[in-house]
Order: sequence, then C-alpha cells, then structure tokens
Amino acid sequence: CQSFSLPPSPPFTYSFPWPVHKDERPLLLIAYTTACRELLHKLPTPPLINNQIWSCTSSCVFKCCCMLFNFVLLPLFLFCRYLFSLQMKRDLMESRLICTENTGALLASHLVQSEIGDYDDVADGDFLRNNKLLPYQEKVQERIMELHRRHLGQTPAESDFQILEIARKLEMYGVRFHPAADREGTKINLAVAHMGLQVFQGNTKINTFNWSKIRKLSFKRKRFLIKLHPESLISDTLEFMMASRDQCKIFWKICVEYHSFFRLFDQPQPKSKTILFTRGSSFRYSGRTQKQLVDYVRENGAKRTPYQRCVFPHIVYTLPQLSPYHSKDPLCLSPSYQMSTLSLPGQAPSPLQSPILSEVGSNARLEEDEEGRRKRYPTDKAYFIAKEILTTERTYLKDLEVITVWFRSAVIKENAMPEALMTLLFSNIDPIYEFHRGFLKELDQRLALWEGRSNAHAKGDFQRIGDVMLRNMCALKEFTGYLQKHDEVLTELEKATKRLKKLETVYKEFELQKVCYLPLNTFLLKPIQRLMHYKLILERLCKHYSPAHRDHDDCKEALKEVAEIATQLQSSLIRLENFQKLTELQRDLIGIENLTAPGREFIREGCLYKLTKKGLQQRMFFLFSDMLLYTSKGVTATNQFKVHGQLPLHGMIESENEWSVPHCFTIYSAQRTIVVAVSLEQESEDDMNSSRTSLDKQTHHRANTTMHVCWHRNTSVSMSDHSLAVENQLSGYLLRKFKNSNGWQKLWVVFTNFCLFFYKTHQDDFPLASLPLLGYTVSTPEECDGIHKEYVFKLQFKSHVYFFRAESEYTFERWMEVIKSAASTAGRMSLSVYLFSFPY
Repeated sequence: CQSFSLPPSPPFTYSFPWPVHKDERPLLLIAYTTACRELLHKLPTPPLINNQIWSCTSSCVFKCCCMLFNFVLLPLFLFCRYLFSLQMKRDLMESRLICTENTGALLASHLVQSEIGDYDDVADGDFLRNNKLLPYQEKVQERIMELHRRHLGQTPAESDFQILEIARKLEMYGVRFHPAADREGTKINLAVAHMGLQVFQGNTKINTFNWSKIRKLSFKRKRFLIKLHPESLISDTLEFMMASRDQCKIFWKICVEYHSFFRLFDQPQPKSKTILFTRGSSFRYSGRTQKQLVDYVRENGAKRTPYQRCVFPHIVYTLPQLSPYHSKDPLCLSPSYQMSTLSLPGQAPSPLQSPILSEVGSNARLEEDEEGRRKRYPTDKAYFIAKEILTTERTYLKDLEVITVWFRSAVIKENAMPEALMTLLFSNIDPIYEFHRGFLKELDQRLALWEGRSNAHAKGDFQRIGDVMLRNMCALKEFTGYLQKHDEVLTELEKATKRLKKLETVYKEFELQKVCYLPLNTFLLKPIQRLMHYKLILERLCKHYSPAHRDHDDCKEALKEVAEIATQLQSSLIRLENFQKLTELQRDLIGIENLTAPGREFIREGCLYKLTKKGLQQRMFFLFSDMLLYTSKGVTATNQFKVHGQLPLHGMIESENEWSVPHCFTIYSAQRTIVVAVSLEQESEDDMNSSRTSLDKQTHHRANTTMHVCWHRNTSVSMSDHSLAVENQLSGYLLRKFKNSNGWQKLWVVFTNFCLFFYKTHQDDFPLASLPLLGYTVSTPEECDGIHKEYVFKLQFKSHVYFFRAESEYTFERWMEVIKSAASTAGRMSLSVYLFSFPY
C-alpha cells in the first residue's frame, strides 16, 4: 500500500489517478489514519476529510488498502491483484502476515522479481540494501537471493499471482487482530474471517464462532457482545471488553461487512434517511455480495481493465514522511493505461456457496474453471503422492488440535482434570503438535513451489519431496520418547475418568461436540498411526522412482528412518488400538463392568438374529478372546447398547441344522444355550430407508461408530478390518454430485473409521456431514449414469447413489483403494462363520 502525506488544510478530497475498474472498487478501501483512530471508506466517494477528522492539529496519512476478501474475483482484475500484492508487502514488513522465515523469504523473492525483474547479483544486493521487505531480512537475505534466482523469466504480473497463491494458503492470511479481553480479564485477540469470528490467544486460535451460530452482534460502550443461537453448547451471550467505544464500533462494522459479503445473496437495501436525528449506531454494507460478484463473473466473463505491470522505469512519488507507517518503496505505474493486459495463470477455485446435505440449492462449479485449474497442476505421479502427504498432514494436525486446543479448553474451563494428569497428557502431545505445525508449513511451501514451477529451468530443486521428508523424519526420532508414553497416558486417563465424576462428565460432554467427530481416545493414537502412514507413502514413492532419480536416495533414507521408529512402536500400537477399542465399548455398553481386563482382546463385532419368545430379534454381538456378548440397542439419549447375555468361550459348542429356520445355528455354553440366525436376505427398500434416516437423524457423533453402523447395515467388522482402516486413512478435495443433480460441488473429504466426513474447506474445525461406508459398494460409473468425466467413482447403497470426482489418475486410484477396503462387504467374513472358525 502506498502512503501519501496530506496537508492539514481542510477541505481536502482525493481522486484516483489509477486504472481502478468499477468492479474492483468493492474490494478496495481508503484509510484515513490519525494519531487517535483510523477511518475506512469504500471507493469511489469518501466524504471530505475535514468532516471525518476531529482535529487538524496533527498530520494524517492517506493509504490505499485492499479489502481482504476471497480471491474468487482476482483473475478478473489485474490492477486489483497488483494492489493486493502491495498489501502483502506491507503486511510482511509490519509482521501482520504471520508465516515461517522460509515462507517470508519466498514471498520476498517474488516481490524482488516483480520490482527489478530477473536475478542479478549486484542489482539484488542493492535493492535489498535499500528496501526492507521483512523485519528479519538480514537473516534470510541469502535465501531470498537464492529463491529469486529460480524465478527466471517470470513477469511482474506472474509474480503478483504467485505472491497471492502462496499467501492465501497461509493459516493467518487475512487475519487482523483486534485486542480485547474476556470476562475474566484474559487478554485475547478477536478477528473476522469469511466463516465467522475467531478468538486467539497470542497467535494461537482457541475458538471460532461460525456465522450460522451467531444470532446478533452489538456493542455497548467498550463491550462487544456476541449472541448465539440457543442450541449452542456454550453460553447464549459472549462478552468481550475492548480498549474504547471507537474500537468496538470499528470491529462491529468490519463484522457487518464480512457477514453481509459472504452470507447474503443480495445487496442490502439502504434505509430511507430520517428527517430528525437518531441515536445509536447504524451501518449497512453497501457493496455487492460475494454471490452477486460470482454471478457477475459467470455472466460477463473475464473482462479486465487495461493495465500493464512494469519493472523499469519506476515512477517515484517523493513525499514528506509524516507517519511511521509511510512506505519507502516506490510505486511503479505504467506510463500508459491503454496497453493490453498481461495474461495470467488460471483462475483460483472459488469457495463453496451452499450447504452440504441438501441437493437443492447446491452450486455447481463451472466445468471450464475446473478444467483450467487442473491443467495448472504437474502431471508427475510423484507430485500427487507428495500432495497426499500434505493433505493427510492437514487432517492429522486438525486431529491433534482436538486434544491440544479443544479438549484442553474444556477441562481447564471446568477445572476437571488433576494437575498431574494435565502435565502427563499435554507435555507429551504439545511437542508433537508443535513439530507437525512446522512440518505442515514446510510441506505447504514445497507443494506451492512445485505447483507453480512448470518451466524447464525450474525443474530439479522444487519438484521433489524426499529432502523435506528425510529432514523431518530424522527430527521425528527425537520424539520417540513422547510416543512411548502414550500407553501410560491412555491408561491414566481411563483410570481418572472412572475415579473422578466431574472429569467423566466433561469427557462425555466433549465427545458429543461436533469437533470431536471420533471417540476422544482415538485422537491420542493418531501420532503413532501417523508414522505408519509415512512409511506406506514413502514406500509408494520409492516404488515409483527409478534408482537413478534425484529424489530416490532421499526417499529411501527417509523410509529407513521412519521404518526404524515404526518397528519400535508397532507392538505398542497393537496394544493401544485394542485398549482403545475396549474403552470405547465400555462407554457404549450398559450392563458390563471391567471390559478392559488385562489379557482381553477384541476380535469382532456384528449383527445376528437371536431366537426369543417373540421370534427372531436383532442383536448386536461382540466377540472377545475370552467371551461372547450379545446386546440390543437401547432408547437412551446417548444411543448405548444394553447387554443381555455374556457367554464364556471356554467349553462353548456350536451346532448347525437343528432348526427349520434357514441359516440358523445353536450356541451351547456352560451357562445357557442360545439360538441365532444370519439374515442373508437383503433389506427391503423401506427398511433400508428407515435405517438410513435413523442414522441421519442422530444428533451425536456416536451414530457413526462402527457398532451403530453394523446395527443399521446388518454387517460385521473385525479388529483386522479396524487395523486396515487405520492404514488407509485419506483426505483431500473431491467434487461431489448427487444422482439427480446437474452440477459438481467441491468438498474437503476425510476418510477414517469406515466413514467419509465432509467439510467445506480443510480449515473447518468440524465436519458438516458424514457418510458411513459399511455396506456401500464402490465402482466406476456405467453408461446409464450419464457421467462423461474422467476420474469419477460411484458409491451406492441400494437406491442411494453418490458420484465423486478426483483430480488425477493417482488420486482416483487411491480413493478407490481405500474406500473398497471399507465399503464392500463381499469379501468380509460374517460373524457366524467367524464363530465357527474360532478355536475355543
């Protein structure tokens, strides 16, 4: 952003001499900054400055700032994109754009390329000495010059595009902190984003309030109030204290603009002005909404304002510096506004506009946009394997946050956990979380470079992932001690929940929250399971590369390092997975104590029909290494199963062909004899619909546990199936289409625990919907389906059909592979067959 000092002589107005198109103006702001406050106005008609500033005794600074909305419009506006890159430049210098030093150096290298063109040793040194781009520039100057050397041939407009591509993937992009304090006086930072309001402690996000949860935003003097819908699990009204009424009002106006832009379909209609004065504050967003702008793009195409980015000569406006925020960098403008625009890379994908669950109103992506986006990606299979590492790492880090952020907040708020257990739990998980945060940023940066480097001169350094994996797998060995303590952590946590009623209550209530989409102790196993994922992915990379490939040796060494750690922890993982499953069943079953007895192993769970006085009744059976349990589904609020019988395996005998009922057999034990039957008949359509509706209507995540899915889908799952599902976890963006819909919708999809979880973006904290896959079949579309796209797979359960579209052949094959491992029951041994084959 460029700063201009203004003389303190009102009245004063300013008109833009730059080629700002009328469709760019909703994305821009003019900021008048004085010593006491900052006033923001949209283009093109801000009020007179003397009407907005209380006193002219102090100097003011005029800045051109960019609205930090989504980049869905930016492919239209070349000059607007240039202004956004200037905003990134200012944010980097003022430490507002929080990122790693490597990412900062990468962004700075693109800024240097846009200013002076291709790399020159002398020119680079002079430019970096005279222009400060980063607060820590001296520390990374060599790195900046090294990265700049790789941008050979990149035009200024392409550099602007790369700056925005990298910046938009940063977690803290667009986040502006507004200092505040909660009711207890704890200092926090509030921020507004496209999805809602965010709360930070320092630079760590501790809460997000989605726009859909917020009923009203208001302020009273220095108090900022958030009123939530009654169904929220937290207090109906949240109160934050800010420094002054003006700060409250500014933040409130920003909230109104963001909410209107992202949530409303149409531009709010202005109210007629009253004749008399009114008290209180009223404010309305006056620009187009995001939907209106997207519709405009779709209907009018890519009409760009004529503007050409240049490198030299610079047009330098030398103005007296009256503000510490004055920019020393020259503003480079084209001497002529009539020249043709430069062509830029394809359009960035637009955000979702519609709910997940409803077919009605779901927006379809433009096929041309999707094809253009796809062509920008490298075609090498290694790139998509590396991208799988990135996408699954994002999901893994979110899973760790369930413990490190959300569960920690819950137990601290209620003071429910003993200090010793708090220390044991979080001292083991926090270092792992911090390591993977840095690892994820490094992966994100490498993939961003890989995606953007398709020119021949850039190949060799960026189009590889082995060096990143080797460096981090070696570093991960230092955390082996923490991982070996997970056994103790799980055991002590389970003991404490049995001993402390308050902790047990907090534990159960937390598991009912949307953010805890799996049983809580499942997340504690993720760090060890993640090692197995690294091992499998690196094996896939080594198999893909030839021995002579430049990345093969690093991948081979990284595989060796992680395999060594995985071997040490393999037996511990098997024991922990069994313990986790037993504790999960202990909470979900009523009428059984001490299910986690030493030496007991879980083997299989599944549905059978038991002969009773009322005939054959559906029962859920659980087979362990020492006993067989059978239960029925209760009508409790938590959907628990009630235990009806417990049969020891020692001395158990089975006998077939004693009854006229098909597929029926008798189980004899020392205590009792029961008759069970296997239903090989398929459910009727009405039964299937009712069971699916029952699953969908459950308000708690417990409806997605395997026992509930086995109950409704009449199938069974073994411990080996669970282990296979752990190995086959996968996540990434897919395009989803219903059977009877016309368009495709982009979703972030996570496969874990025999279930697909759907998010709008990978940044969301909890899934919007889920689809249990047990009982589903996966295949490619048939001719009658009318799907004429590549990389599409079809999920079907009776008449329920979904189509999903991947971005590449490799990604398509991976989704088919992992879903087949969970969806199809054709090769899965039934519980009855397993009972007969088990040695008693």
